[in-house]
Amino acid sequence: MQFLRKTRYIRAPLIRFYTNNIMKYLNVAEKNDAAKNIASILSRGRSTRREGFSQYNKIYEFDGQVFGENCKMVMTSVSGHLMNYEFVSTFRNWQSCNPLTLFEAPVIKRCPQDFEKIKKTLEREIRSCQGLIIWTDCDREGENIGFEIIKVCTDIKPQLRVYRAKFSEITAASVFRALNTLGQANKNVSDAVDVRQELDLRTGAAFTRLQTLRYQQVFPAKLANKLISYGSCQFPTLGFVVERYQAIEDFIAEPFWKIKMNHTLKLTTEFLWKRERLFDKNSCEAILDHLKENPLATIESVESKAKSKWRPLPLDTVEMEKTISKKLRINAKDTMKIAEKLYTQGYISYPRTETNIFPKELNLTSLVEQQQNDNQWGPFARRIMTEGGPTPRQGRKSDQAHPPIHPTKYADNLQGNEKRVYEYVVRHFLACVHKDAQGFETVVHADISGEKFTAKGLIILEKNYLDVYVYEHWNGKEINNYERGDTFNPTTLEMVESQTGPPKLLTEADLIALMEKHGIGTDATHADHIDTIKSREYVGLHDIYFVPGNLGMGLVEGYNNIGLEISLAKPTLRADFENDLKLICEGHKDAEVVRREQIARYKAMFQTVAEKMRLIDATLANRLDDRPENVPDEPNVSVGGDDFRPALKCPRCGNDMIIKTKKDGVGKYLTCLGYPDCKNTSWFPNFVKNVEVTDQHCQECGPDCKLLKFTFRPNPFLGEPNPNVLCVGGCDENVNETLDVNLGNRRANNEVAPTRNVASQRAPQTQTPRAVQATTPRVIAAPPQANNQNHLPPPVARSTNSGNRPAANADEDVVCQCDQTAVLLTVRKDGPNKGKQFYKCAQSVCNFFLWDPHDAANAVARPVATTDTVDVQCRCNEKAPIRTVNKEGPNKGRQFYCCPNMQNSCNFFQWIDEPASEENENLNWSFRGKTSRGQGRKTQGTRGKRKCSKCGQEGHTKNRCPN
Repeated sequence: MQFLRKTRYIRAPLIRFYTNNIMKYLNVAEKNDAAKNIASILSRGRSTRREGFSQYNKIYEFDGQVFGENCKMVMTSVSGHLMNYEFVSTFRNWQSCNPLTLFEAPVIKRCPQDFEKIKKTLEREIRSCQGLIIWTDCDREGENIGFEIIKVCTDIKPQLRVYRAKFSEITAASVFRALNTLGQANKNVSDAVDVRQELDLRTGAAFTRLQTLRYQQVFPAKLANKLISYGSCQFPTLGFVVERYQAIEDFIAEPFWKIKMNHTLKLTTEFLWKRERLFDKNSCEAILDHLKENPLATIESVESKAKSKWRPLPLDTVEMEKTISKKLRINAKDTMKIAEKLYTQGYISYPRTETNIFPKELNLTSLVEQQQNDNQWGPFARRIMTEGGPTPRQGRKSDQAHPPIHPTKYADNLQGNEKRVYEYVVRHFLACVHKDAQGFETVVHADISGEKFTAKGLIILEKNYLDVYVYEHWNGKEINNYERGDTFNPTTLEMVESQTGPPKLLTEADLIALMEKHGIGTDATHADHIDTIKSREYVGLHDIYFVPGNLGMGLVEGYNNIGLEISLAKPTLRADFENDLKLICEGHKDAEVVRREQIARYKAMFQTVAEKMRLIDATLANRLDDRPENVPDEPNVSVGGDDFRPALKCPRCGNDMIIKTKKDGVGKYLTCLGYPDCKNTSWFPNFVKNVEVTDQHCQECGPDCKLLKFTFRPNPFLGEPNPNVLCVGGCDENVNETLDVNLGNRRANNEVAPTRNVASQRAPQTQTPRAVQATTPRVIAAPPQANNQNHLPPPVARSTNSGNRPAANADEDVVCQCDQTAVLLTVRKDGPNKGKQFYKCAQSVCNFFLWDPHDAANAVARPVATTDTVDVQCRCNEKAPIRTVNKEGPNKGRQFYCCPNMQNSCNFFQWIDEPASEENENLNWSFRGKTSRGQGRKTQGTRGKRKCSKCGQEGHTKNRCPN
């Protein structure tokens, strides 16, 4: 017993050790149904289910094996794309900016609020896992969704092991094969999707806002509440419909004539004239007259040969969409929804594929055998097996990702359109692996007076695939038996008049074929683009045919008529872009290069369109039968004076920072476009009236840091121009402190710029010169403040030499709190201030007062500064100015420190000739150093006894002064 107890004690920690160190993998599929079915297969039906944060995305747990080792498996899902590209908040409001700025506005890829619960589930589950396996669809979009999942998970666990499962159908064989051949996700494919998403966002938003904002005003009666959207695939798709409609509109019927001949024995055989038709009636009549002079027909030859009707190629997405739309009358969008559902339920293979070649490793025999018990096509499946097995016709296309669409298991429980789509997939599969239809064709050539005629007959020998493929027909045609040298008189020999007809309107199948031919969209997106132009009412359906609406016609005609090198309604531009995306996927082009090139290309197009919108107005007016209102060419947006030009790069996140107007319309602030992810913002003080971003940049801070043109009220930089061109990138700390700019670490040319001493003079300027360079040291005045958040350094003594005073300049006007130019007055009253000049409110409304800093009479003699002199600060952490008592009394002539703020003063006071006690030193002043603005000093010790501000003696106050 003792031995057993010891063994138990030894085994327990070992069990815990191995249990705690067993690998655990998080598996993520693209949809919940896929996750459920994959988990069921991998667990052999023994998985347990629990809830995630999202009620639509369950969690399945089971034991499994990865790389031959036992492990714990957790399977969950997303619901398609987990993240979307969007503009930063500043640019989301349609009225916030000119649409042109959207081509360069910052975009972010983030998780929408609707998917936050899914993201939260991933973040929670990955914390207990050591590996991640991506089970998303193996196409471009699926690869991109996979990288979105990877980002969420690696943000939690950066060292996570990540694997990619590649499969084309959710069957046991395919799923286990994928698990046993795990690989890596393809970054190139994901990058191509990112480029496509960003370009679609920028171009779609810019053109849509331009069109909508303009035409809601130009045609208010017809389009006041209309969204007039643009998409780089949407418009070429619309262009195909309009082009066909215009061809019909412009078509002019032409009469033509032809000669008809037939011969009746037991059967009536129709002979076709080799010339087919003539557009000259007289010529045709002349030929007929000539034939009637000697109407005997002679058989010149009889050719008989085998004729085959080829079975269909293995099924790809485009062919499925076209045939189902044409034969079953189910539109492409609904077809893809149904096919996607059948795929996730395991009935068919992945429905988004360009491949029409069956891979050699695919077991076609077992797929045929699965269908043998069906009442409708089961006999044909058995016939295939008895006639040598499946022998597929092979195409030439392969996307190297998925096989052709085929059934993966038998289904007898489907209803409605799901049953019809599944039946089509099965019948197409069985047809393409059987034999071509066989027939026998006879071609008879006859001559009448030199004019040649031909008759054809067809006998069907073996229908083969046509027995199961009910979507095609091959009809035989019997003719009389003829031999070479036979002669006969035609039963009918006459001239028939007819006329040419216009082309037919496009069906959905026709439109998909054109999109495929010209490279518009992909097999996965054709249906979405068609659905968009229908929902926007650019086109409508007449029976099965697309008819453009007046708005769609007017837009396409307008774009075609404004003289673009490549019309936006033509497929060329988008087709080039789609080709670039393929090259990115293949690794032959860099994604960033393609992104920049395409954005620049569409931006240039946008600028041309914006300049010529009145031409589109005219075509729309014609189609809408409405008179256009006269509106400005520029979009009507309320930008509040903000042009959104980047001022500098945010030192915290690297996004652009821009100048914006405060909500009350008064004052400016500098903010990061990364908001709300980055909240780096600096609010300029109230004396900053306006700020503009110039085209010049600071040579010291780098090309990303633009010089800013400030207009002040009043100018804090006395002696310098107003407006003044300044840099707030950090190269001049005096400027940043005065303007309350604190952006964190400054990054110039990807490095942190060295800190500069506040008291040091600015180095000789080699950068782009300012509007006016001050030749004297910068003088900083303390303007009146409405609050205590925007304190400025106090005035610095200027030379008393009146010759240094700048000449009067309108740009240097002192502005009072009423935002009006203050008047300059001189003290006339006898006393110590007589003759001194000062500024005051011209209307005597705001009680503004400021001694003229340029007036030599206002200069105060200061103690001679030494290298040991320190600046005294008040409780506001501002440099305390020195003042002199001018009032008659015992303290007349004494100098003191005080708070520089005229309003919201901290009441700081300190005599210069009395050394501060330790208590007062901690309480009232500090060395001028780098401190956080607005933070008070920590007090220590007890406050000293109060002194009378009149006589300086302790024990009483000014009100009770006996002196």
